[in-house]
Amino acid sequence: MRARAKQGRRKIAPAAISARLNSHFTLEAQADGSVAACMEIYSVGLGKFSAAAIDRARGLCSTGLALDSFSPKGNKVAKEVDLLVRRLAERGLLEYRLGHLQADEDKVVIEPQTPDYWPRASKLGDSDTIVLSRFAYLRRRGNDMVLESPRAGALFRISDPGIAAAVTILSTPQKISRFRKQQSFPGPTLLGLLLDCQIVFRIDPTKAGVLRQAEGDDGLVTWDFHDLLFHTHSTEGRHANPIGGRYPYAGAIAPPPALRPRWPGKRIDLRKHSTETGATTSPGASLLRERHSVRDFDEVHPITLAELSRFLDGAARVQSRWTSDLDLGDGTLAIEYTSRPYPAAGSAYELELYLTAGNCEGLTRGFYHYDADRHALVAIDASPQDIDAMLAAAEFAMDAAGPPQILITIAARFPRVSWKYSAIAYSLILRDVGALLQTLYLMATDLRLGGCAIGTSNIDLFAKMTGIDFHVEGPVGQFALGRGIGQAATG
Repeated sequence: MRARAKQGRRKIAPAAISARLNSHFTLEAQADGSVAACMEIYSVGLGKFSAAAIDRARGLCSTGLALDSFSPKGNKVAKEVDLLVRRLAERGLLEYRLGHLQADEDKVVIEPQTPDYWPRASKLGDSDTIVLSRFAYLRRRGNDMVLESPRAGALFRISDPGIAAAVTILSTPQKISRFRKQQSFPGPTLLGLLLDCQIVFRIDPTKAGVLRQAEGDDGLVTWDFHDLLFHTHSTEGRHANPIGGRYPYAGAIAPPPALRPRWPGKRIDLRKHSTETGATTSPGASLLRERHSVRDFDEVHPITLAELSRFLDGAARVQSRWTSDLDLGDGTLAIEYTSRPYPAAGSAYELELYLTAGNCEGLTRGFYHYDADRHALVAIDASPQDIDAMLAAAEFAMDAAGPPQILITIAARFPRVSWKYSAIAYSLILRDVGALLQTLYLMATDLRLGGCAIGTSNIDLFAKMTGIDFHVEGPVGQFALGRGIGQAATG
């Protein structure tokens, strides 16, 4: 009986992982060995390589090259191919195929979502128990199913219905030794890749009833699924989707009108009440009407540290602090609060200001945190390359002629809000961002400075510069500040 049981167990050969060039690109080589990835009129230079390496790399354009067929520790050709593949990966031009190279149809294709993704299959033993992350989701895209998570560095395009069905079994914890016996077992390589991407995670089977706490750190516990998904997909850094003003529906529907069609009801004209004899425009109303976005700055006469100090003092400095007791029924919990010049949901004031200083008289070029309690700037060690990248991204987002003199990144300490509010935490944070942005605009206008809200931010770049996990504290808005062209200094 024991021998028969052993014969009945299926042997699953490990699937190979191969790299394949994005289907929109081709590799083109010149006589001098220069190689470029090309798409219509766009090309990306990749360096010079030997004829043997170029010939071998052409496999990237078809079924792909198995990752174990080249290595930085291999012979000269293998090292060159590895370098070429790595450069393609860094530029987001590769996808990875899981299966056998000889197979005609794709079963699983891995699409990187972060620039540093490289497929690594974590090791799983028969005694391990795994379960799907609560942030993982499976959806239809075209004729395929896509498995992804806002925490993952890649998504998995699944064309095999059997594999898609097998993934759903992981909605409950599965011990590998038992899961392996099922007909729908997806194979150890795929499970290892999903584990590496945090789409599944390893748990202690004795703690299967507290999966929310078992997955990640305390900062992750407070996130709801929809909030983390919206945060990562409405910013740059953790997905590969097009973002920004691309007019994606210009050929599908007419542009919506600037003004809503008027309701047919009785109209009460308010204009005569706004222009009564002797009425004057208040300073607040005048400030609101003067407010406008400034994208081009005077590099000869930049903003000064004194002006920056007055700006931050008026717009964001802590005005008071206090503690209030929360009655929990069986006891109380002391919670700290502050007040600042702008409103915040529940007086949480979860927003922090980080300044990338590009050109400010009296302030060294660098990256700083604004300590709103002590009204001080604290320097953060960031590389010149990352500072340049931050300023260049802002310049591109504004479609400006140059970078901002000061780039203010508004970051949120997410648990500060989600610890209290369920379902609406992230939406409350964005409301707070809107209130703060208007405050920054008004303060800049009052000081005769120029400012411009920016709609994008890179959460992975910020995480790299601060060393803080993206789900603990991360960008939710940006504001460019400086002296606009033609604006005089305020003294």
